[in-house]
Amino acid sequence: MNKYRSHNCDELDKKDTGKIVSLAGWVNKKRDHGNLLFIDLRDNYGITQCIINKENSNFSQLEKIQLETVIKINGKVLSRSSETINYEIKTGEIEVSIESFEILGTCKELPMPVFSDQEYSEEIRLKYRFLDLRRKKIHENIILRSNVISFIRSEMYKLGFLEFQTPILTSSSPEGARDFLVPSRLNPGKFYALPQAPQQFKQLIMVSGFDKYFQIAPCFRDEDARADRSPGEFYQLDLEMSFVEQEDVFKIVEKLLISTFEKFSKKKLITKKFPKISYSDALLSYGTDKPDLRNPLVIKDITDIFLRDDVSFEIFKKLVKSGSEVRCIVTKDTKDKPRSFFDNIDKWAKEQGSSGMAYFTLEKEKDISAKGPVGKFFSKEALNEIIKKTKAEVGDSIFLACNKRKELERITSLAREKIAKELDLIDQNIFAFCWIVDYPMFEKDEDTKKIRFSHNPFSMPQGEPDKINFEKPLDMLAYQYDIVCNGIELSSGAIRNHIPSLMYKLFSIAGYDKKQVDDQFRGMINALNYGAPPHGGIAPGIDRIVMLLANEKNIREVTMFPMNQNAQDLMMNAPSKISEEQLKELNLSLKFKK
Repeated sequence: MNKYRSHNCDELDKKDTGKIVSLAGWVNKKRDHGNLLFIDLRDNYGITQCIINKENSNFSQLEKIQLETVIKINGKVLSRSSETINYEIKTGEIEVSIESFEILGTCKELPMPVFSDQEYSEEIRLKYRFLDLRRKKIHENIILRSNVISFIRSEMYKLGFLEFQTPILTSSSPEGARDFLVPSRLNPGKFYALPQAPQQFKQLIMVSGFDKYFQIAPCFRDEDARADRSPGEFYQLDLEMSFVEQEDVFKIVEKLLISTFEKFSKKKLITKKFPKISYSDALLSYGTDKPDLRNPLVIKDITDIFLRDDVSFEIFKKLVKSGSEVRCIVTKDTKDKPRSFFDNIDKWAKEQGSSGMAYFTLEKEKDISAKGPVGKFFSKEALNEIIKKTKAEVGDSIFLACNKRKELERITSLAREKIAKELDLIDQNIFAFCWIVDYPMFEKDEDTKKIRFSHNPFSMPQGEPDKINFEKPLDMLAYQYDIVCNGIELSSGAIRNHIPSLMYKLFSIAGYDKKQVDDQFRGMINALNYGAPPHGGIAPGIDRIVMLLANEKNIREVTMFPMNQNAQDLMMNAPSKISEEQLKELNLSLKFKK
């Protein structure tokens, strides 16, 4: 028998009545009833209620024991009476009468309670993360994460993939986020970079003749924190396949995500065939390339309405003539909503840095008309044209925004979310996946006005390589795609450019000469010259998948040891200063910015 326990704290039930058992765990909770003391003993698996009466010589010591002390108890299993059964825990039909106990690990006064899921400040939670991880909800989240990763790994093997590990110390990449750099002691003045993703290595695996690769890959990016992104490091399911087209990647990923989400969540999938939405259509209809398709609201472009002579909304008309656009959101059957609902949306839009949102509600007595602050500016013919374009009906309301395209997309995307929440339109019990496809190969940098890659520089442009119009790079589309669920981007992927001559042409558009490409992507460009297969892949984020399955809004809640918003590990005091001796070994000296 194990020295510390005969059973885990979730194992005992009515059939064990009368047995002498040993349990070990943390004192989760105490309830003192005078002559009787109840102790909930907790381990990784569950909770068992233990009792001791005042006649027992151990009573006074247990009465004073600090919560979260680690103890071993020996005792007898008793059945609970029907009125005292606790149906919320597995062991709720029994309790253990304590005959003796032993303290295995003492506990100081707690900086935060463990038996409660009460919210505490980020600083306290991360400084004492080992205590935070004992709390029920987050403990279960981390176990869920382990189970999800284990399941994904087994599914990938079933799908014919092989797991390989790629290097952690590699070369710096000029594309993407900032690198974390590691100085080389043996090569003074030179640095390794921690991989932002195993991008080049997984392509090299395909060039090496392997057909399907995957790994649960750690990735490192020196980025600011967000609710759905950890600062510093994160994990992704990295996969790559040879001799595939875009649809082949989609089939594999859909199969994997459907099986994973059906296994680990009771929420329903809207559809098991994920819709494909072009990047341009996503920006037009949802204002973002990360649309939440649980939200039924769709944005419509009605710019040309404001070129009509029978529309007298002069503010918008002037803006349209100067290059702005008008988009609108239709809310169904909101004629009976109070004026305050509409005014609050307008006020909220101004708080987001916009000029606000105009609105009107469609009415009909003899002819169609519009009620609201700007309704008078539209003739019945103009209103009928709006109805035709938006499929609005009498009783519906229309919110309008006017601005330059980028700002217009931002505010209408936010407004779409805000209005849906106000009207309670989003079903929280479903998952809505979609593919965003047809990303532009290039974009123009707003500050420098130079052409740059918009997504992944190693992507294959659409069309026959010898028929691509390199003179119009901003019109060029790529075989690049994102998988999105409930408004969260789970992953980006692409069919890769495996043709060296084409890669040189594309990089030249982004300002790289041949020597720069050869220097900065030496391993990749060299390998492609020795017989590379067509290949493609994707890398869904493990943290974001688990966040969705756990129904959490912040990625910190499914990460075991996350950093804070300033990329600091408060528990381990990282990053920390290093000694002069260490700096000397690395041939480094520090010079701080003033």
